Amino acid sequence: MRATASCMSKGFWSRSLDEFKRLSNFAFKLEGIKGPSGPLPLHDFHSRESLTACKTLCDQDIGGYSQVALDWVPHSKATAPAPPAAGAAAGEAAQAGGYARFHGNISLALPPGKPDVQRSGYAAWRTLDKPPTLFGKSLFNIDMYAYLALRVRSDGRSYLVNVQTESVVPTDLHQHRLFAKRPGKWETILIKWNDFVRTNHGFVVEPQTEMLRQKVRTIGIGLTDRVGGPFNLCIERIWATNNMSDGDEIVEAPAAAAVDMKKSLPPNNTTVSTTPPEIIKEGQLKNKQGKHIHWE
Repeated sequence: MRATASCMSKGFWSRSLDEFKRLSNFAFKLEGIKGPSGPLPLHDFHSRESLTACKTLCDQDIGGYSQVALDWVPHSKATAPAPPAAGAAAGEAAQAGGYARFHGNISLALPPGKPDVQRSGYAAWRTLDKPPTLFGKSLFNIDMYAYLALRVRSDGRSYLVNVQTESVVPTDLHQHRLFAKRPGKWETILIKWNDFVRTNHGFVVEPQTEMLRQKVRTIGIGLTDRVGGPFNLCIERIWATNNMSDGDEIVEAPAAAAVDMKKSLPPNNTTVSTTPPEIIKEGQLKNKQGKHIHWE
């Protein structure tokens, strides 16, 4: 007799016990004073059940025709990603498991009979909110970490990393381009947490405020480059780290552009939220100094 995924999932008291162990370990090791003892896992796709903690979104929610899927793929010896130099143990576990394949097709066709929808063509996935425990909402605290690390294999398209926090405005997102340097090959990309830009429905939120790093709810990846056709992005795991040697590439802060975004950015670099708005509009992303952000 084989247990189903739902029967194997942890209940309220089991999650509460795990949270108590985590908090106790944090206190006993004095990580609040000495700093974290290691990386913080945010999500991994080592098992098929990891997909149940994620959801997909696309413009079908507003009547569009894009297609999106998030599938689990087991590792083979030929396709298993080599572990980063600083994460051999985690890499060995990953090779024994699998990874997620975020794929589909982007269609720019507008839905008929909806004149208010002026743009279409996006797809995304994100993690679900973690279930509550005896200690309240389950949130990630990445305040003691400098980088977000992602182990991915990209097709070279302009993906966005989306981070959602326990913000006063629930539709706010913190976004950053996922700069893959080796399309078609596995690589580990580091992004500085301080370089994320706060947006809402495709518009930068002014004034820019710090990310609530003690209260991170979800994390995901979206594609809003407005280029029709198939896409394919493989994700093995996502974590927070302070170790620069974890990554093959470190994404530097975006350079400032003195011209208007409409002139400095091509249409396929327009940043919009993965939350499906009724009308997708171009926004002007700026950094904390009020200068326009140039993603290239």
